[in-house]
Amino acid sequence: MPESTAAYQPTPRTVPTRARERAAYDRELVHGILDEAYVCHLGFIRDGAPVVLPTLYGRVDERLYVHGSTGSRPLRMTAAGSGTERAAGENEADPGLAVCLTVTHVDGLVLARSAFHHSINYRSVVVHGVARQVTDPEERRTALDAIVDHVVPGRSYDSRPANARELAATAVIRLDLDEVSAKVRTGGPNDDPEDMTLPHWAGVVPLAGGYGAPVRSDDLDPAIALPDYLSALRDHRDL
Repeated sequence: MPESTAAYQPTPRTVPTRARERAAYDRELVHGILDEAYVCHLGFIRDGAPVVLPTLYGRVDERLYVHGSTGSRPLRMTAAGSGTERAAGENEADPGLAVCLTVTHVDGLVLARSAFHHSINYRSVVVHGVARQVTDPEERRTALDAIVDHVVPGRSYDSRPANARELAATAVIRLDLDEVSAKVRTGGPNDDPEDMTLPHWAGVVPLAGGYGAPVRSDDLDPAIALPDYLSALRDHRDL
């Protein structure tokens, strides 16, 4: 899907009720937050109750893709749809499933002088929309490659593609990046003026992720060398 503007349009669902100054709608920022994470949380309504599932995902331009077993709950519901899950005004022939997808990075622990003002520094994205099953074979393969490459860039070219049996057992859903917002907190604690002289340490404990040395599978042919994309992984993305 083409990118029409540099920012997403705010909506009532993407404007936070608190700390509105931390909200952002810049596409580049949103894409960066999405592309750095591995796991999203997919929320939907089932039988009148909320369900939230952690899962891998991939991004292709302005679409997110999630995959799973054809028997998994959200994927079955996306295909079938229902009057309670369908978003108002959606096509009856392709109802989809109303969802909320979130991604969060924790960048630091913010320790204040008062217990009330403790916080974290974070970057997050929230996506609202209607998820739909991907049925076009070419788009399905593109989506599955994107999910694999989201975990390790270049890996889809260095692994056996899914065969017909595996594809038949795999469902893919897509979620367009239309109703989207980011929220970011940076900086130190926001202590009250009357607490500034208290004898308690205050500041930020940064959190940094990284990659260890790849560990060969015990049954890997010794002649198979470590691929370049794994050697360069630390330089590609430092979580």
